[in-house]
Amino acid sequence: MVLLLDIGNTHTHFGVAARGRILAGGEVPTQEWRSASIPEAIRRFAPSPEHIALCSVVPSATKIARVALKPWKAPLFQLDHRTTRGVGIDYPKPETIGADRLANAIAAHARFGGPVVVVGFGTAVAFDIVSRAGNYVGGIIAPGLSAMTSYLHEKTALLPRIEIRDTKAIIGKSTSEAMLIGAVHGYRGLIRELVQELKRELGGKHLPVIATGGYARLMARRLPEITAVDPLLTLKGLHLAWKLNQG
Repeated sequence: MVLLLDIGNTHTHFGVAARGRILAGGEVPTQEWRSASIPEAIRRFAPSPEHIALCSVVPSATKIARVALKPWKAPLFQLDHRTTRGVGIDYPKPETIGADRLANAIAAHARFGGPVVVVGFGTAVAFDIVSRAGNYVGGIIAPGLSAMTSYLHEKTALLPRIEIRDTKAIIGKSTSEAMLIGAVHGYRGLIRELVQELKRELGGKHLPVIATGGYARLMARRLPEITAVDPLLTLKGLHLAWKLNQG
């Protein structure tokens, strides 16, 4: 059994790979690593892993996690630009690429080949692009839906904090509804336009686009440009990278 850990800015997502399947375990706040111990939810879910695979975009949490995981005495693999397998990297400073983005690229290319695009809905909305030649070539980053709406709430006197959900309305009849329309419909428009530009750039009318992350299913509704939704894409890519490094 391989314990899979994806340490993000807000949450750490975890799961296991066992018997050829990826099983999601859930998520814990990344700040829980600050106690220098394994978060209890992860400990309960995978009490005795044989191997551990880790990707992280939070260096401070990575250092603490590596120390906290040592008592398990399980070999630890960390995904970064040096351990990436399954895709090439055609990028000026590969060390600056988020490990979760590399994991997404590996999993997407394994499923669809190249070119392929991943749209991750996390703290940021991040596009990651794999070329026809099978190389990670870069991406696009915009504020995440929650980050954008939280910023409006924090920086204005009258705009409330809202919960992201779908809406059919296109004219807001309240401040909350107006913000919701701007977030959901506005971001769908952003994604639609960027995918069209990527199709022109990559020279393909039928460009596979995989959505992952917390708001992937919500945003994929009424977005035919999105080919597939896979909440486990990052963990799948992390596991695949681990497997390819075992040989």
